[in-house]
Amino acid sequence: MSTPRVAVVTGSNKGIGFAVVRALCKQFTGDVYITARDVGRGQAAVQSLKSEGLNPLFHQLDITDLTSIRTLRDFLKERYGGIDVLINNAGIAFKVNDTTPFRIQAEVTLRTNFFATRDICNEILPIVKPGGRVVNVSSIAGSMALKQCSPELQARFRSDDITEEELVRLMERFVEEAKSGVHTQRGWPNWGYGVSKTGVTVLSRIQARMLQKERPQDGILLNACCPGWVRTDMAGPKATKSPDEGAITPVYLALLPPGADGPQGEFVSEKQVQAW
Repeated sequence: MSTPRVAVVTGSNKGIGFAVVRALCKQFTGDVYITARDVGRGQAAVQSLKSEGLNPLFHQLDITDLTSIRTLRDFLKERYGGIDVLINNAGIAFKVNDTTPFRIQAEVTLRTNFFATRDICNEILPIVKPGGRVVNVSSIAGSMALKQCSPELQARFRSDDITEEELVRLMERFVEEAKSGVHTQRGWPNWGYGVSKTGVTVLSRIQARMLQKERPQDGILLNACCPGWVRTDMAGPKATKSPDEGAITPVYLALLPPGADGPQGEFVSEKQVQAW
């Protein structure tokens, strides 16, 4: 028996992630995993898709918990010898009218959206198989926040030589300056979610460069994307897209055909590469 191919979608018990799993179950040849922090919600999501005649699997994952990430990594190595498709979809956003102080919003949002996404990439990227696909779900909010940064910050975030270490320092700096209430004076927008997604897109550019440098023959494609404004618990009922419509671009990137040489290290929206 040859080992089946495997795809994992983080934060996929509802919303865009759930719709991505639905589409992959129909279009990807191999096993597709729903992951969620809460086992009960994850298993309920599996049952929901099984009632549609699909056959996803479930594995617990809390991206803010390194032990949880490493448990998933070890399971994938043992069961499949690695991973073929990783879609980093898990993320959070405070509502516009949330009264939580900005210093807390900034720290909590970046902890999940940037730092935890970086953790899962650092643990899982080494076991991505040749021909693998990695999709980091970012947002047009990251592009909008970038334009609101100081010229100095914009230059670093757009540069082709920024390192992961420098990016981490900048994201840590934003959190610290937000805590001190001086972030706007230091060139940052007043927007934790936007900055977190700027970080995700830049991280994706860095990771794609690293893959090309360290594993040039492996044909792994890694991109960031914006699913659009999607009707979810996060975005609310007035958004313009259904979750299934929001899944289109992440799934497109996850299923780029074998031998494709791009897109690579890009920010993609509506299946089109966007200027960064």
